[in-house]
Amino acid sequence: MELKKIFNGIVREFKVLTGDKPKNREYSNENSFPDEGSAKKAFEESKRKLFDVNGWSAMEGINSKFTLYSKEGKLANHGLKPGYFIRIELPGPPVENWVRITAVKNEPELAEFTVHPSEKPAEKSNPDAEVKHFFAKEASSTFRVTRTGSVLHAFEIGRNELINNQGEESGDRQLLNTLIAEGGWAGFQKIQWDKLTKYLVHSDDVETK
Repeated sequence: MELKKIFNGIVREFKVLTGDKPKNREYSNENSFPDEGSAKKAFEESKRKLFDVNGWSAMEGINSKFTLYSKEGKLANHGLKPGYFIRIELPGPPVENWVRITAVKNEPELAEFTVHPSEKPAEKSNPDAEVKHFFAKEASSTFRVTRTGSVLHAFEIGRNELINNQGEESGDRQLLNTLIAEGGWAGFQKIQWDKLTKYLVHSDDVETK
């Protein structure tokens, strides 16, 4: 029985490394306020922070750089909307990773947007364009803030995190994508999203430059 468990574990990890088995992950933080009125005011600031993607780069410490682009591939300072792109530069090797915003919600007690790995904006008209991300295009990340009474919550919800190392869409980045996804990003992911979700709910643990 023990050997079977070990074997199954090896098979699962092999499938992850070869891009055959996706992972789901979720990170969150919360912050309580003295009353509902102050929480409502703080939540408006949480929504501003959420949609100000360029501002995420200003968090102190080891941090990725996030840059918002329009549908046409032009730098954008505001106006996050479906069809826009985000360029993500991880600490370390100078490798671009791109995601496209596919859905946006902005409600009184919930705000979120979802992204999927994508090609670069200039290549979006080419159906065979290389996905410039270490995860495959089936993966998604949802960034969400909510208010329940006097408590704010922030989430990063990763789904179908499949390594982009199979087929034409991975281009010449198969090995690099595997090393990033199972190496540097695997260890850095928790730090990055824990920091971001604290920032979105105004935790004192996170400062900006």
